[in-house]
This record gives sequence, C-alpha cells and structure tokens, in this order.
Amino acid sequence: MDIAQYTEFLVKSMALEKDMVSVKEIGSTDEICNLEVLVKESDMGRVIGKNGKISNSIRTLVQAYSYLHDKKKVKINIESF
Repeated sequence: MDIAQYTEFLVKSMALEKDMVSVKEIGSTDEICNLEVLVKESDMGRVIGKNGKISNSIRTLVQAYSYLHDKKKVKINIESF
C-alpha cells in the first residue's frame, strides 16, 4: 500500500460519501510527496474537524506511515468539489 492509498483509506473511513473521495499524488519529488484529497462538500467538516484537529491527525498518521516506508515528507491539501 502506497501513501496515496493509505491516505484514501483514512479519509474514506471518516467520510459519509465514501465513493466521492479521491486522493491523487501531484508534483512529487524525491524528498516531498504532495497529495491532493478531494471530498464532497458535505464531508468537509467531518474530514477537517473542529479547529482542524482531524486533518492534523490525518497528516500525522500519513507522515508516520511515510517515514516507516518511503522516508519522504508529505504535504496534504484537502479540498471539496
């Protein structure tokens, strides 16, 4: 399982519209992995959480996963459509 699949698993476990979740790896380099997470607008509050606590937790878990497997810095951008 790569970083994008792991991130998608985490976000889908929180979203109500699981089939509307999309995670893409964009503009990655050898040291940095940029992920774009797209969720339905109704799920934004659920994924971001109060004061961004859930999104920070997602970033922490994904970064830990990356250090265990790829040793890359991960940047996550969460947006809605």
